[in-house]
Amino acid sequence: MRLLKENLTFDQARVIVEAQNEGKDLYMKGICIQGGVKNANQRVYPVNEIAKAVKKVSDQISGGSSVLGEVDHPEDLKINLDRVSHMISEMWMDGPNGYGKLKILPTPMGKLVETMLQSGVKLGVSSRGSGNVDEGSGNVSDFDMITVDVVAQPSAPNAYPTPIYESLLNMKHGHKVLEVAKAIKEDARAQKHLKEGVIQLIRDLKL
Repeated sequence: MRLLKENLTFDQARVIVEAQNEGKDLYMKGICIQGGVKNANQRVYPVNEIAKAVKKVSDQISGGSSVLGEVDHPEDLKINLDRVSHMISEMWMDGPNGYGKLKILPTPMGKLVETMLQSGVKLGVSSRGSGNVDEGSGNVSDFDMITVDVVAQPSAPNAYPTPIYESLLNMKHGHKVLEVAKAIKEDARAQKHLKEGVIQLIRDLKL
């Protein structure tokens, strides 16, 4: 079994950003994984494999489990709570593709995603799971999808997203911003000032 991560840009995923509950909840909705086509990694996910994986995630959600996702590209299947930005609220099939609705959470990384979206940054998605790959055809079998992550949109083929979390930590005042975000989750006025600071950090990241 191999770790499988498949990127879709904002446009490829046909991402829709919508607010609900009087603007208090922010969602990203769109294609999370494509079936039946050869992707940028030269892999093909048969539609029946996608359908099984999507049903499993949907059943987990229906059963009361929280399916969490992260910002950027973890290198394993583990969910790191300090990087969580959203949870998958719905997942379904439409034609050959698996669609999902991601609820942005009020975590430090969720606030970062929210600010980026509100600032016009086009974020993509990346499915994360495991499976077997036929080296000849590229066909994937025994696919098990763990989650869908939010990633920066590559600017060119084979470009990798900027590691936002690590960039923040390495930047001047980055640690301070993350600590402040944790401390003011319930303070709307303080969150407004934090957003202004995060917007400046986003500009410095040059996404």
